[in-house]
Parts: sequence; structure tokens; C-alpha cells
Amino acid sequence: MYFDVASTAPLHPVARQALTAALDEGWADPARLYRSGRQARMLLDAARETVAAVLGARPDEISFTASGTQAVQLGLLGALAGNRRRGGHLVHSAVEHSSVLHVAERREAEGGEVSVAPVDRTGRVDPQAFGALLRTDTALAALQSANHEVGTVQPVAEVAGLCAEAGVPLLVDAAQSVGRVDVPAGWSLLTASAHKWGGPPGVGILAVRKGVRYASPLPADEREGGRVPGYVNVPAIVAAAASLRAVRAEAERENARLHALVERIRSRVPQAVPEVEVVGDPVRRLPHLVTFSCLYVDGEVLLTELDRAGFAVSSGSSCTSSTLTPSHVLAAMGVLTEGNVRVSLPYGTAEADVERFLTVLPDVVAGVRAPLGLDLPAPVSAPESLLVIDALGKRCPLPVIELAKRIGEVPVGGTVAVLADDEAARLDIPAWCGMRGQEYAGEAPAADYGGDRGAAYLVLRRS
Repeated sequence: MYFDVASTAPLHPVARQALTAALDEGWADPARLYRSGRQARMLLDAARETVAAVLGARPDEISFTASGTQAVQLGLLGALAGNRRRGGHLVHSAVEHSSVLHVAERREAEGGEVSVAPVDRTGRVDPQAFGALLRTDTALAALQSANHEVGTVQPVAEVAGLCAEAGVPLLVDAAQSVGRVDVPAGWSLLTASAHKWGGPPGVGILAVRKGVRYASPLPADEREGGRVPGYVNVPAIVAAAASLRAVRAEAERENARLHALVERIRSRVPQAVPEVEVVGDPVRRLPHLVTFSCLYVDGEVLLTELDRAGFAVSSGSSCTSSTLTPSHVLAAMGVLTEGNVRVSLPYGTAEADVERFLTVLPDVVAGVRAPLGLDLPAPVSAPESLLVIDALGKRCPLPVIELAKRIGEVPVGGTVAVLADDEAARLDIPAWCGMRGQEYAGEAPAADYGGDRGAAYLVLRRS
């Protein structure tokens, strides 16, 4: 079972079909005026329009790169160069992709200043803390849409608002979220990578809003708006755009299904395996990704044993044989950096496959730990940290009554998602929280919690 789409997704069937067709129709140079060149240009323009529509951008704001990493690095370097008169200061979060960190390291080596916004134990930045780092000489800020190791969704819109007030452009690395969830609002530059959503590898997206100062860090080239030099791979770009449109069309249905499967993993792994911690935000997260840390286990050994059992997963963890460097994401969160397993489910994952993983995992972990001679206690069953109350079709005060009756089923710190389609719930549930000393955490699409209409009202148990 392939459970590692956060690294790369299998080629979507639509991408395969589009790629095959474009190899026949779009092989020529799109910059040429003869017939085959014009045909390639028409395909390229159509692909650009498709991507722009998904991102909420103009077609002329979209450039295609050779990878998501190249898109991030060109975006950062170009925006820093374009805003050099403002200053040389860069702000980014502590959990950004390594492509951001490498540019920051280069920036510091060249005499620029870099400020790093910390994250909490779930991997989320505090918008106010991020905003406090912005200065009059800040040339650029960078914040990912969602974390690639633990799935935590970042408060991009709030940070974007603070950046706009300060006059600082914001680059959003949306590699993990584009194609799956809505693009966050407020970005100045945005990057993505086609192989994360089922497009072919070797296609990245760099979007630069009109009016954002940008100066290419590379020698001039007439292609891709002067931002990305070199010949474009039209067939791969066409396939990337076609698959992006396809996955967005099926995202709402699949997200609800995968969210439920991931919630099953989040709740059952700690019950089945002793000394395990599930990391990342339990509510504000990607629907398909979960990471957990197993104490007293080497992550690479565990991944190898799971591979032998038929499961391809990855580790956001600990020391890899090539770098011997702990994950900077997990270190910034203050969680265990060893023995980590990241499960990211592809579209179409069957419930039976997840059940088999949950059946196999305890024995695999026990086998890895066996040579250590540890006498570990059996996991103690605890209330699940998320409870979904289906109050769809019920008029208030029934959703509030169900909430009051059942909030005790989650532990303190746990979350209750009340599904309701009565508009009064939007007022009554926050009011009830204020009266009862609970925390109202806002609303989310009901589809994220298995509903087919209405909204999910999120309540954190505080007492």
C-alpha cells in the first residue's frame, strides 16, 4: 500500500491521458509561428489558464518552473531582489520546507538578516508573533500553507493581513495544499509542485501577483514572463493542468472520506501501540496526512519493517543516513524527533487498507523494540480526542443540547465538531461556550468531518 503522497503522488489517470495526447500535439516550440508551434502555444496557454483559475490568479501571473523547489527559490530570490531598496530582511516560519531554509542561509551569508517565527507544539505559527517580526526594512515574508511533515494548516490569511498592513509581500509555499483544499487568500507570491497532486514530476508553479516587485535572479530570458529561463515542457505542463482540474473536482468528496480515515489512525494508533504520540494540529490540518512518534524506535528501521509488511510510508524524523540531522520541523515543535512515521493517503485509499495498516503496525513496532528488552505497559484506552456530533436536520436548541450532553466524551483539550445546518447554531454554540467555560474554535466545512451540508462548529473542551 502506497501511503506517501506527501512526497509524491502516483500519476493521475487524467495526467497520463493528457500527457500522451500532448506528446503528439504539443511537442513543438511554442515560441514559433508555424502551425505546430502555434498548436503547442495554444495548449500551453490553455494550461496556464486552468492553473490560474484554480489558484485565483491571472494567467499572466503564472510561470512554469522545473520543480516546486525551483519555484520557491526563484520566488524568494526574485522578490528579495525586487524589494532590495526597502531592505534586506527576510522573515519565515521555523517549519518551512528546506528550499526556504537554504535561501535564508544564503541570505545571511551575503550579509542579509533573517528572522524566524517560532511555532507551538502543533506546528502552527502565532500570527501576532509572526507579525511582530516585520520591520520597515523587511523585504519579504514566507509562510507555507500547510506543513509537509505533520499536516498542520497555517493561518495564512491572518499573516497575509499583517503583511499587507506593513507593506511586506508574502510568499506562500502551497505545495502540500494546492489541488486538495482552497488556496489561502492574501498571497503576493505562491508556489506549488505538480507531482504532489498527481501531475508529472518536473513541473513547478510560480505565481507572482501584478504589482509585486520582482527581479529575476537569473540572466534575462524571454520565456515565462522573464521569470524562468529555458525551454518549457509543454506536454508535462498540459498533463499537470489537466490533473489539477481533475483532483479539484473530486477533492470535496475525497477529503471528507480521507479525513475520516486519518482520524481513525489518529485515535487508534495510541490505543494499540504503547509510548506513541500523534503530532500536529488535530483540527486545523490537511485531510490526508498524519504523523506519529514512537518512543524507543529508530525511524528508518521502522520504515524498513513496514515496507516489508507491504506499506510505503515515510518519516519526518530523526537522523537520516545521509545527513544525520534531526527534522527541523519536529525540533521546532518540541516533539520527539526519532521514531516518526508519516502516513499520507492518496485519493482512492480503501478503508480496508487503513484497517490492515492498523492491524500490522503494533506487531511491527513491538518487533523493532523487542531487542531492547523494554517492559512497556499496554496502552490505556482513553477517550478519543475528536468527537463528531451529527445534528444535521435538527433545529436549535437540539444541536446545543447534544453538545452539552456529549462533550464529556472527549478529554480536556479534546475537540467536538457539531455538524449543523440550522443557521441559529452559528450564534448559539459560541454563546454556549462562553457560558460554560469551553472554547469555541470557529467553523469548518462540514465535508471535512463527513457531513454533506451545513457547517462543522468546533468546540475545544477546557473544563
